[in-house]
Amino acid sequence: MSQTEVNNAIRNTIKRDRFIRIAERRVNKIIDNFDLLGKCSNRRNYEYSEEEVRKIFREIERKVKEIKLQFQGGARNKGKFKL
Repeated sequence: MSQTEVNNAIRNTIKRDRFIRIAERRVNKIIDNFDLLGKCSNRRNYEYSEEEVRKIFREIERKVKEIKLQFQGGARNKGKFKL
C-alpha cells in the first residue's frame, strides 16, 4: 500500500468517525424534539384543530423526504414552518 493510499484510508476513517459522531447526536436531538412536540398533544394544556395537526405532520413528512433526497444528492430547501 502506498503512502497516498494510507493517507486516503486515514482521511476516510476520520470522516466516517466524524459522520457517526455528529449524525448520532443530531438524530438523538430530533428524537428529543419529537418527544417535546408530543407533549403538545395534551388537550388539558393546549387547544388545536385537526387541520393544524395535519399541517404539522405534513411538514414533518415533507422535510423527511427532503432530507432523504439530500442523502441521495438532491437539492436543499431552507423554508421555515408556520401554522
